[in-house]
Amino acid sequence: QVQLVESGGGLVQAGGSLRLSCAASGSIFSANAMGWYRQAPGKQRELVARITSDGSTNYADSVKGRFTISRDNAKNTVYLHMNSLKPEDTAVYYCHAVLYYSGTYSDYWGQGTQVTVSS
Repeated sequence: QVQLVESGGGLVQAGGSLRLSCAASGSIFSANAMGWYRQAPGKQRELVARITSDGSTNYADSVKGRFTISRDNAKNTVYLHMNSLKPEDTAVYYCHAVLYYSGTYSDYWGQGTQVTVSS
């Protein structure tokens, strides 16, 4: 069985930093695109950052220059380094991955980790 296990959320003051991690566990052959989404109360889930297996990245305009996504392919792990955090970054952050498992590529989601930025 495949799982995405997230860690690293928490409470931080505005201007601070956090690092989120997401590790894919299970008998995974490979991970294609991996990324982070977030959902604030009353809002739709939105893409924060995404990274492909060859390292290409894209970011939401609201986080460009502040957040950095990276991955460790050997560990099937994706990271989100968040700097200069703002109160509007407060949300539940979800890890997403396209994983090759049991003969096919499928979408997987983590359980979500809360990030709260106080002003």
